[in-house]
Amino acid sequence: MRIAICPGSFDPITNGHLDVIQRAARLFDRVIVAVAANQPKGPLFSLAERLDMVRLAAAHLPNVEADTFSGLLVDYVGQRGAHAVVRGLRAVSDFEFEFQLALMNRKLNEHVETIFMMPRESYTFLSSRLVKEIASLGGDVGEFVPPPVLAALRKRLAANPI
Repeated sequence: MRIAICPGSFDPITNGHLDVIQRAARLFDRVIVAVAANQPKGPLFSLAERLDMVRLAAAHLPNVEADTFSGLLVDYVGQRGAHAVVRGLRAVSDFEFEFQLALMNRKLNEHVETIFMMPRESYTFLSSRLVKEIASLGGDVGEFVPPPVLAALRKRLAANPI
């Protein structure tokens, strides 16, 4: 069975993330969307909330599951018996950082392959940070996130504006 890990903070998951996950689901027998627990950025949503949003957003994909991880990604990849890490690339600026991560992961575990996937062109500008910023300023982010994420954003920002 070909298993891929699609890691990220997913704070929150966007349609761009979901597009890459769907593409990976067509290439691998199983895709594990791994929500990072150790996020130094200070997430808007808790780990449990982010995990729940990923599960809801990917519920229509039978070979995709969501999980959390902490520590080194390469260790998690080994624990789950995966063969590849799938990373989304939006722009050339993403590539440099992602390339460094991929090389370091390969140095830590030469058996872990990194697959770079580009989202649909209409999502190349999209990031969780931009979604949160637009939503916090009262903008409509409905076309950028799955419906359960939109509801969670509205509820969170109504209670605790950024």
